Amino acid sequence: MEYLNKQDYKFGFLQENIEMIVYSVVCFFVPFFIGHPQIVVGIIVNTSLVLAALNLKSYKLLPVVMLPSLAILSRGIIFGPFTIFLVYMIPFIWIGNSILVWAIKEFNLNRKMNRFVSLAIGAGLKTLFLFSAAFIMVKIGFLPAVFLTVMGIMQLYTAVAGGLLAFGVHGVKKRVI
Repeated sequence: MEYLNKQDYKFGFLQENIEMIVYSVVCFFVPFFIGHPQIVVGIIVNTSLVLAALNLKSYKLLPVVMLPSLAILSRGIIFGPFTIFLVYMIPFIWIGNSILVWAIKEFNLNRKMNRFVSLAIGAGLKTLFLFSAAFIMVKIGFLPAVFLTVMGIMQLYTAVAGGLLAFGVHGVKKRVI
């Protein structure tokens, strides 16, 4: 699991902690305060997830992975009457976010694959996982069918767009720092 400590480039303890705080704040407060439209919130959160994958080490990734779904649940408005159903999806969302982060770390930073290929793998696996979990829970009656769209194609769109935005931000940041 050494790949979890890989970073695109090295920087100091202070900068890494500042970045962890910034990504965590974005991942909580954007869904909490903005909330809608989901595509905008999802792109911003996925941008933070990919940036965290490129820049943070191991346990410092946890807040970035976990806070977005907790913010949505705390806000209680995004899904309106369906918010209570989000409780069932939270562990799956954490795993889905972890899959995206893992794919960037494993395929781009560890195996040195093209970043766009790494993003495609991560976004595809995250979407497949979340849609499968939602599909099963809809079929057994735990979730309403609206979750199939939210946990399906919307996840793919936001993960890809967020990853592309993250690569742009990261490229600028590397030149500046």
